[in-house]
Amino acid sequence: MTDHRPVPTDAELAASLAGDFTSAYATVNGVRLHHVTGGSGAPLILLGGWPQTWWQFRKVLPELARTFRVTAVDLRGMGGSDKPADGYDKRTMARDIHELIRHLGHDSAFVAGHDIGASLGYHLAANHPASVRRLATIDLGVPDDSWLRIGMLPGSDEQAAAIAEGRGGYPWWFAFNQVRGLPEELLAGRFRPLIDWLYGHMLLDQASVEEDARRIYAHAYDTREAIRAGNGWYQTMRQDIADLATHAPVTLPILTLAGETSYAALREQMGPDKGTDIRVVEVAGSGHYVPEEQPEAVVRELLAFFGEDAAPTGGAR
Repeated sequence: MTDHRPVPTDAELAASLAGDFTSAYATVNGVRLHHVTGGSGAPLILLGGWPQTWWQFRKVLPELARTFRVTAVDLRGMGGSDKPADGYDKRTMARDIHELIRHLGHDSAFVAGHDIGASLGYHLAANHPASVRRLATIDLGVPDDSWLRIGMLPGSDEQAAAIAEGRGGYPWWFAFNQVRGLPEELLAGRFRPLIDWLYGHMLLDQASVEEDARRIYAHAYDTREAIRAGNGWYQTMRQDIADLATHAPVTLPILTLAGETSYAALREQMGPDKGTDIRVVEVAGSGHYVPEEQPEAVVRELLAFFGEDAAPTGGAR
């Protein structure tokens, strides 16, 4: 049965969180970004991924707000933020976040990104290192030239079996999202089945992402404009890979949190070519959507990692 209840607004969702969170907007780098902020302390910026919104951090925001002035951002093209025709390469989006950090009154911030937000966080650190005190990436590597060789077909019987058995293992949507125009035709007004498929294949505990959250994400991506914008993050990956090749390895500390199914691959991907100080930590009991499936572990790891550099570095706090 179709659920016809209205989806809460971002302001209503922000107000529902413990920690005095507020929903606001900032025009930076020529784009209007929606963000939700609460708590006090050193600034922490959270960057999410596809196909979600800032709400994917709902389970970690209240606890992080006890220590940080924490801001969860809808990226360019996401949720309540603008969805322009272009600018989805991560260098441009990194400029968005660099300017947002300044707009919020900070010289620099701790940054944590999941999925697309992880790649964006890395490009932010590479292009604007003075803006990032430490970086945490969650269950995604940084697209490099090895991603250009991802096979069109499942590369092994294990990958094929994983798809058939309802497990992850083959990112077919990387190719699907490259197609211009067709995803909008197929998915506009019908995005919920894709939400459920992705969670069905990449969560270890289905109950960790509740019905209301799935409704919120489906609503956020249900229009042609939103589908086109989200797909833009994937369609620029070749440019992102080319841009990556122009940077030396990042020197600031990086923590990579990996779900059980991604740990081995991320240990290989987040090597010395990406940074001089990287540690990769497996999050037991989690698939891809780590902040929703194992929020306590995410909070624990972020507090410990960012706590190693807790002294103020200047600017507003």
